[in-house]
Amino acid sequence: MFLLGLRLLEFDEVSKHFPDSAVWQFLGHHSSHIPWVGCSLNDLIHPSFAFLTGASIVFSVSSRSRKGQSQWHMTLHALWRSVALIFLGIFLRSVDRDATHWTFDETLTQTGLGYMAAFALAYCGTRTRWIWFTIVLTASWLFYVCFPIMPPHGNPMDFNTPEGWQHDFTGFYAHWNHNRNAGWSFDRWLLNEFPRERPYVGYLGGYTTLNFVPTIATMILGLMAGTWIKRSDQPARQLMIASVACLAFSFALHFGGICPIVKRLWTPAWVFFSGGCCLLILAALYQIIDVRQWRRWSFPFLVIGVNSLAIYVMRHTLDIWFSETLQKHFGTRVFQIFGAELQPVMIGACTFFIFWLVLLWMYRRKIYIRL
Repeated sequence: MFLLGLRLLEFDEVSKHFPDSAVWQFLGHHSSHIPWVGCSLNDLIHPSFAFLTGASIVFSVSSRSRKGQSQWHMTLHALWRSVALIFLGIFLRSVDRDATHWTFDETLTQTGLGYMAAFALAYCGTRTRWIWFTIVLTASWLFYVCFPIMPPHGNPMDFNTPEGWQHDFTGFYAHWNHNRNAGWSFDRWLLNEFPRERPYVGYLGGYTTLNFVPTIATMILGLMAGTWIKRSDQPARQLMIASVACLAFSFALHFGGICPIVKRLWTPAWVFFSGGCCLLILAALYQIIDVRQWRRWSFPFLVIGVNSLAIYVMRHTLDIWFSETLQKHFGTRVFQIFGAELQPVMIGACTFFIFWLVLLWMYRRKIYIRL
């Protein structure tokens, strides 16, 4: 959630003014999404969200069980949470539109679509979880492989292909090309069944509804991580081993010609790569915070984390309003103190700080927005 808020500073846009600066190019690269193959730090926001959803379910189920809640009661609550996340995501995608924008690729919607599967697996053993992990990824891979490879569109712009797009695969990997794949074909049927301002021809970013299926596998990795932390004597060791295994397997899939690492289609190789990164980060933070007890530095992040849903909604609904309001009341000169090129950074930093102060106020009064 901190990284999501950091995007308010628009490092990716500002970096375009400093093409010769290695620092700004680094910040810009990791503040934006990779066009297709690969990963930036910004690309890990969504998988981290899915991963921690799975990990938190372990502790949530355990806590509710100790309070005497029945499995039936918890299932109904999980169902409510799933539905609420789905429609909250649709609501956020519909902001500033003339009608409801029916789409199911938004982060919260994707989490809601896969939530019940992850919740059900929380009651299963390790063997069952790994079996379903394998089934989900194999089915996802086969779904794309069995879809015929399509030639380039006659007019790419008519199918929402970004201008100047040069990231298409050739050969076997062409099964995962932008807006010419199985997930895109499914959405052209599904999303046009809903009322729309105009027919759906493809999403500019290349995301698809069916990304939620392999996202369940990311949640399963989170379930396993949560279980290790809760039950193991040496969870950091298990997390590290799992991280190395996932990263190695992702590279084997990608460079072995089996499946590319593409976040926007949540390919199986991406599940292993992003999952390996999440496991590695969690192992490091567990060692620092829980084992060595170095916690004071993490307070600003804790304030954000305990109200992650609040910062997520504020980030997607109030950012532009705050930006315009700040400029209206303070003018633009105060935000150009370091130059006109850095104005977006200054405005974004002020907006983010105001958001954080709101979250701090909520934290001190123990106000937590939850579903």
